[in-house]
Amino acid sequence: MPISEYYRGLRSSVGAGLLMVPSVAAVIRNDAGGILFIRKGGEQLWGLPAGAVEPGETPSRAIRREVFEETGLMVTPLEISGVFGGEKYTYEYSNGDRVEYTVTVFECAIVKGTLRSMDGECEELRFFGEEELPQTAIPYPAELFRRHSGEASPAIFE
Repeated sequence: MPISEYYRGLRSSVGAGLLMVPSVAAVIRNDAGGILFIRKGGEQLWGLPAGAVEPGETPSRAIRREVFEETGLMVTPLEISGVFGGEKYTYEYSNGDRVEYTVTVFECAIVKGTLRSMDGECEELRFFGEEELPQTAIPYPAELFRRHSGEASPAIFE
């Protein structure tokens, strides 16, 4: 879903000006340990399955919804991997709209589904190994994607 009625309403008031957007993103691994990244149509850079939290929606529900809309996968969040925000999480869309994300990143497990773009936004969906991660539009720290064998990964806060 490109933009919700809520965010469309905000945009009609502020135009392309900066919006602070609470959002969620998912680190999803396949059985081989590859991490799922998506590339939206017309974009060169990759991203995690992600999106805005809607009014009244919990972050847990938002991550499930966003992942399904973008990838066709049903997931369950396992833990919070990190929380990121600030100036370096500012992004300008191709239409000039500016946002600054405060992102809660969840490590998620696949429950079921077939990998495909449900909302038509994603041009490519692909699992990458930790050693071959693509360049991303949002500058997540590399340690977000590292597995700590046999122990819980500490959450990263920026």
